[in-house]
Amino acid sequence: MNIQQIDKNFAVNINFTEPDMVWYNVREVPFSIHGIVYSENLNRYLRFPQENAEKVSKEVEFLNTNTSGGRVRFKTDSSYIAIHAVMDPQDLFPHMPITGKSGFDIYSMTDGREAYFKTFVPPTYWEDGYTLGTKTFGEFTDYTINFPLYHGVKELYIGLKKDAVLGAPEPYKNNVPVVFYGNSITQGGCASRPGNSYQGFLSRRLSMDFVNLGFSGSGKGEPEMAEYIANMNMSVLVMDYDSNAPTEEHLKATHYPFYKTVRDKNPDLPIIVISHPSELHGVFYKTTVSENWGTFEARRKIIKETYDRAIAEGDKNIYFIDGREIFKGEECDAVTVDGTHPNDFGFYRFAQYLEKYLKPLLN
Repeated sequence: MNIQQIDKNFAVNINFTEPDMVWYNVREVPFSIHGIVYSENLNRYLRFPQENAEKVSKEVEFLNTNTSGGRVRFKTDSSYIAIHAVMDPQDLFPHMPITGKSGFDIYSMTDGREAYFKTFVPPTYWEDGYTLGTKTFGEFTDYTINFPLYHGVKELYIGLKKDAVLGAPEPYKNNVPVVFYGNSITQGGCASRPGNSYQGFLSRRLSMDFVNLGFSGSGKGEPEMAEYIANMNMSVLVMDYDSNAPTEEHLKATHYPFYKTVRDKNPDLPIIVISHPSELHGVFYKTTVSENWGTFEARRKIIKETYDRAIAEGDKNIYFIDGREIFKGEECDAVTVDGTHPNDFGFYRFAQYLEKYLKPLLN
């Protein structure tokens, strides 16, 4: 006997039988894709062009196939919405729900705001993807479907009832993307579903497009990454790669040059630099990283030095966030899964804190 036999709410129905469905490739009009690009050469979605990822590192080249931050938006009155995802093979994580790692979730526009509607809960095993669906209220409204945070997607098809109306979504109010560069927290580890990454919260609260360039364990401030980001069309850059720099020396050698590469090509761009947010759990964190990693105090000082130097050079559009402040407050010990990676509560707290900086910059 297993839990799915005892409690039917834990069962996942993978036998798709809904009749009268019409299937659309989300790369077709009027669907609107955000945060990812499609590679015709590789036949899959990527977060930025693979030829650029290859110049950074083999790790970034691989993680680039994870679709964190990917979204598809559309408007419909279909009484049923389904997805058929063609995906890479499953590889489970021990500390992150499959719904966040490999699942999709869907939001609908309700009373003027994007509100959670349903999670397309994937099975624990598949050959090349899965097909799932949900009933809706049948109202003509906007929907956003978030792609998985830690999985590769080759194709996504959306199924609607054959008599349904399909239209283009309302654009984001802030439609020039915010770019987030960083680590596993930036990528979304370990949110329970894609919409609960901190960028997901911010996107809904601020009607904001974004690109997620967080690379788990692999955001190391490489000059090739800085050069690529410097040439992006963006409204704000958030630099949050502190924890992935392998040593204090590496962080010091890369942090200001990364900022400067972007600033030289974007003289008016708001840039936010963030120090490591997990100091509250520092004793645990220090047992899981190299002994050469250094101290929170020294690393925070390095990032503050980038900020201070930029201010001294006349930069009026750089902002420093002390990571110690992000999770401070009531129940601060409840914000992570493992002492480092946020749970949904932690990502919400992260978004709340960052919103104070982003909102006035976007408005």
